[in-house]
Amino acid sequence: MGYIMDLRQDVGTKPLIMVGASVLIINENNELLLQLRKDNECWGLIGGSMELGESLEEVAIREMYEESGLTPNDLELLKVFSGQAFYYQYPHGDEVFNVVAAYECRSFTGDLKFDVEEAIAIDFFPLHQLPKRMSPPDQQILDYYVNKVVKENK
Repeated sequence: MGYIMDLRQDVGTKPLIMVGASVLIINENNELLLQLRKDNECWGLIGGSMELGESLEEVAIREMYEESGLTPNDLELLKVFSGQAFYYQYPHGDEVFNVVAAYECRSFTGDLKFDVEEAIAIDFFPLHQLPKRMSPPDQQILDYYVNKVVKENK
């Protein structure tokens, strides 16, 4: 069932601190992989919450494979995000304060697919033409990535 879902049985929808990882998967055309999420019908990063005993890097690797069918050849930690700005209430009412380790992956293997339980679609987008409807917690990570990392490397 998963650690967070197990906790939810005890605490209901009350706010939880949810630790996890997101992966900004960039292909050879400098395009970012996003998934169209079922829960909020917004585009979002590949990622998810930590299970007991996992490292943040292990979360990133597992979630990347589960949600995209891809396996990273390398991961680079971009930044750890947290704080009031990462509060989120899911459409079904669960509240979380996210602590997210965001990784960049530019080298990967596998066949692209998506988790039909969590997503409607998956696709690569040019960094300057990202979808307008982004999942709120992911938007802040993307803003950081595009404004800080991509512009600094020009």
